[in-house]
Amino acid sequence: MALRRTGNLVRRKKAAFYKKISTKTGNVSFVINEDIYQPMLTFILLQAADWATFLGRFHPVLVHLPIGFLLLAGLLEIGRLLGKVDAKSSTVSFILFWSAVGATFACGAGYLLSLGGGYEAELLEKHKWQGIWVAVAAWVAWVAKSDLFTDKIPFGSLLYVPALAIGGLYMMLAGHNGGSLTHGEDYLTQATPEPIRGWVGLPPQESIAKIEPIKDINQAMVYQQVVQPILKQSCVQCHNASKMKGELRMDEVELFKKGGENGPIFIAGKSADSEMLKRCLLPLEDEHHMPPKGKTQLSEAQIGLLTWWIDQGAPFDKKVAELKVSDAIQPALAALAVGGAAVATAGPTESAVLKLKVAAPDAQAVAALKKASLLAMPLATEQPNLLEISAINAPNFADAQAALLAPLAQNIVWLKLGDTKITDQTLLEIAKLKNLQKLHLENTAVSDAGLKNLKNLPYLEYINLVGTGITDAGLKELATCKTLKQVYLWQSKATEAGVAALKQALPGVEVVLGTTEAQIAEFIKVGETAPKPAEAKK
Repeated sequence: MALRRTGNLVRRKKAAFYKKISTKTGNVSFVINEDIYQPMLTFILLQAADWATFLGRFHPVLVHLPIGFLLLAGLLEIGRLLGKVDAKSSTVSFILFWSAVGATFACGAGYLLSLGGGYEAELLEKHKWQGIWVAVAAWVAWVAKSDLFTDKIPFGSLLYVPALAIGGLYMMLAGHNGGSLTHGEDYLTQATPEPIRGWVGLPPQESIAKIEPIKDINQAMVYQQVVQPILKQSCVQCHNASKMKGELRMDEVELFKKGGENGPIFIAGKSADSEMLKRCLLPLEDEHHMPPKGKTQLSEAQIGLLTWWIDQGAPFDKKVAELKVSDAIQPALAALAVGGAAVATAGPTESAVLKLKVAAPDAQAVAALKKASLLAMPLATEQPNLLEISAINAPNFADAQAALLAPLAQNIVWLKLGDTKITDQTLLEIAKLKNLQKLHLENTAVSDAGLKNLKNLPYLEYINLVGTGITDAGLKELATCKTLKQVYLWQSKATEAGVAALKQALPGVEVVLGTTEAQIAEFIKVGETAPKPAEAKK
């Protein structure tokens, strides 16, 4: 129970920092103040929860041991019965013993795994007891078969075949329900083809979730036609009626609004404070990143659409035309429309740089970039001379290679150098890219001093500085970039005061700051305002 409570504490981030422990010795009653012991107690329980999680995740590995051994024991017995296999009883007994041991350890690991929550309670209970019965049946079958107990248990041999049969039956049931817990209750049958579905009475197969083009994007319902398809594609498979990771369901509007075990996952009007988007922006390797590694990930455009929807108040009953559509989000909405139809906006819908006519990029310069493992792609089919350069496959790209960009100064419009080894020295080369519109510098070593090199870029609208050491001093440098429309600063050293000053200098700019250090510090201090125990008294 301590582990279960600790798991809930970790998941919900709520703890009682002060407790009262009453003890009685004779007629004297004491109230012990736990202020001194609370940090140690919390540490011990959190360590216990970490170990429970670690050991629990071995359940999928351990569970294959009893499955394989029980099947092997059953096949050997059938082979002996048919005269096809000459296996000794001691061999079968040895296999059954390790099957029973494996089933026992699998049950223990499965229990620890279940403490993490996120599973449908009734189905979990069935799976748990089915697994226990597999272990019990395996032990009974071993005892009945083993020479160690032949003379000690009268009629023990009569239990052997029923125990082996029961163990096999519950093994299949437990396996099916285990798959249902992980993948959803219809996992076994969802891929059943026609006409077999009709023969066994299954409903028609649902098509794989995909985002359909929208005929009239301006009249499209924002949630139903823009947001919900994204959720169905990447989120609902783990958050539905049969599989509720984190006690969260995203397949129904009211349950989506309610949120999960930690409360609502989005805050209308505040995308930066919405847990849903924070999880999406975590590194892919982070265990809290959503969707999990290996699942269909959200594209940059899809994250942008979800951010826009939340910042517009997270409406469930409005059309695109009823909301404010910024220049930054317009291309993502247009991409959803049939033929890329234009989206109605209050102002200009396309950056001036995208209308420029420039000479074809130098072939040798492009080849040099590709040799350095950078991707060089046309920005659009109608503007093949405007380029997007990405270092997604070149994490070791550094200052020494930055000069490769200069020969394409007129052509480079989008530049993605995030997660590379560049420093402020590279920004001197970037300053030469006069047609640059989007710049990704996330998780690099650029500093405040380097940003001053960007002030003379006439078309710069977007800059990503997530995970950098940029402070408010750097924001003052950005304030001179009058064309800026979007700045991403999550996990940087910028403060809300600096962001406010930047917005004052650039009234139309959208700044995504995310969770600040001050907010994290406030969370760490939780409990300081909670009622403290009374003075120890007799």
